[in-house]
Amino acid sequence: MLKLPFKLGIHPINWVGEDVKEHGDNTTFEQIADDIQALGLTGTEMGRKYPTDPAALKKELSKRGIQLVSQWKSVLFSDPSYREQELNDYRKHVEFLKEMGSTVISTCEVGGSLHFDPRRTPNEKEVLRLDEAGWQSLAEGLNAAGAIAQEYGLKLTYHHHGGTAVEQPEEIDRLMELTDPAKVFLLYDTGHAYYGGADPLTVLREHYDRIAYIHLKDIRQEVLDEARAEQVDFVTCIRKGVFTVPGDGCLDFAPIFAELITRGYNGWAMLEGEQDPAAHPAYEYAKKSLQYIEALNSKESR
Repeated sequence: MLKLPFKLGIHPINWVGEDVKEHGDNTTFEQIADDIQALGLTGTEMGRKYPTDPAALKKELSKRGIQLVSQWKSVLFSDPSYREQELNDYRKHVEFLKEMGSTVISTCEVGGSLHFDPRRTPNEKEVLRLDEAGWQSLAEGLNAAGAIAQEYGLKLTYHHHGGTAVEQPEEIDRLMELTDPAKVFLLYDTGHAYYGGADPLTVLREHYDRIAYIHLKDIRQEVLDEARAEQVDFVTCIRKGVFTVPGDGCLDFAPIFAELITRGYNGWAMLEGEQDPAAHPAYEYAKKSLQYIEALNSKESR
């Protein structure tokens, strides 16, 4: 069994797509939860097939020895006119996660995104980058949301994400510079870092002190190259299979794990594939990924 200083879980997006709804759409919550238990993993994020009633969800997860670690929360703080409603919604989100015993909130700005921003129209083709006013408004909103999270003993962890206005390395840097380090933390995602043009190890080293949550995701380089050549959007990249689980793509996780172990990271890290489970069965790919991590860990401990 894996012995790591941090807690390893897995995201239900390996079984059921969040951005590509047809991926695994017939999969049940019970199948996902049973597979997670069979893999020997003890943490998960909220998924769209999960029970939404806290009592029912607690019952189903606890009998399998699984903790709900987090849940994605989209925000639109870059537009000040949305802030009051967004903060009200954020508080409700925090209250649910607090009741579930979670400690971190996966948070992502959707302003400018083709796929998540409610103000965008179907005929648009590019992510809109933030202007100076947008950056300032985003930072203010995140600081306010982070203060709400603190009230409940949770941490806002910002998810830099492909297809959004905070995906490139300089955008991650800017977000960290503008926000309060006591209120806004980083959700470090290896796959999204690489997708956005960063070296994942560099992001880890530069922002380690802000990292409070991790997603471990790999990239298929040939698919990424093809997608870039065709100039397709983020969701099309997912459909093409750009993401996979650690050990199945082009990223070298050895120095990443070494860095996390050396620094003593003790939070949660989620395995993510975000690919079509019909072509890449979630349980089998997760099992292979765990074997890959086990091999890395064995080398590191020698």
